[in-house]
Amino acid sequence: MEQQVVFTNNICQAIEDFTNRINHDRLFILFDTSTIRLCMPLLVPFLNKYESAHGGQKVHQIIIEATDNAKTVESLTEVWTELSTHGATRHSLLINVGGGMVTDLGGFAAATFKRGIRFINVATTLLGAVDAAVGGKTGVNLGNLKNEVGSFAPADAVLISTAFFETLDHDNLLSGYAEMLKHGILSSKQHLSDLLQYDVQHWTSDSLLPLLEYSVNVKRNVVRQDPYEQGLRKALNLGHTFGHAFETWCMQNRCPVLHGFAVAWGLVCELIMSHQQVGFSSEMMYEIARFVRDNYGPLHFTCDDYDALFELMKHDKKNEGDEINFTLMSEIGTPALNHSADKEQIGVVLDIYRDLMGI
Repeated sequence: MEQQVVFTNNICQAIEDFTNRINHDRLFILFDTSTIRLCMPLLVPFLNKYESAHGGQKVHQIIIEATDNAKTVESLTEVWTELSTHGATRHSLLINVGGGMVTDLGGFAAATFKRGIRFINVATTLLGAVDAAVGGKTGVNLGNLKNEVGSFAPADAVLISTAFFETLDHDNLLSGYAEMLKHGILSSKQHLSDLLQYDVQHWTSDSLLPLLEYSVNVKRNVVRQDPYEQGLRKALNLGHTFGHAFETWCMQNRCPVLHGFAVAWGLVCELIMSHQQVGFSSEMMYEIARFVRDNYGPLHFTCDDYDALFELMKHDKKNEGDEINFTLMSEIGTPALNHSADKEQIGVVLDIYRDLMGI
């Protein structure tokens, strides 16, 4: 089933439309501790109208801790328990309101509770809108390993409203923008140019919206062709083999970073590897590296950390056997799938990354 993606300035009306369309007996809404505080006020009109229309039946709210560190089996169990305790059945509906952590975890909870209940994702962050909420991937972390347990389970609808983005700080906007940058590299020179020229320091909802819609549609078109990541969808992993290793390494060293920052640094590394292995333009590689350095800064590590980063890459889900698998680019818009690199080659990439980022 292909997800419906709706861009709207009237989020309450959009939620009402879909809850009316989806036959259900009880309604649950999953928040984290940040979204209940920052985003809940925008949903009060919907909640009041829903409860009035359903004879005072309450919408049960489930609240989990914020940050990606809460995307755990323990939090998943809390959601299952709340659903079970408050009478959820196979005909209940769950609305996940939040960023990627909430939609990943909530989607997995819905996909597995009583062998599956229907759910809607309401993306409240730029990263959630452009990446996690769209595409049907759900899951939780296992220990320090990202998304180690999960399933493919598309939401009935993904609702995106830039009204929520006003609650984000600049770093969280940049985090989402990194995934948009990835989609630009995968799509066209013109869209990538638009992204590289956009003033991310002085963004507005109106100016960002057309770029966001284009970016979401890049991902939707890929997912439509390959919903279970058997081929083309692997292109969406661009930047993520290095990126997930960076993110986990930072977590282990108690200096956590936002997912999109790790992806931005991973894009630089995998474009370096693309230049080495499949002839990606050095000029374009330098231009993207400059954008990342100027807006995201560098991730600081030394050659003494290479072994740890390599070991983390060995856990990547894209790997086959003992080979570490990468999505590379031969040119803008042309991904080169299923390329591998050994420890020495990865070390060379990390050396060049540190030079490009001025470390």
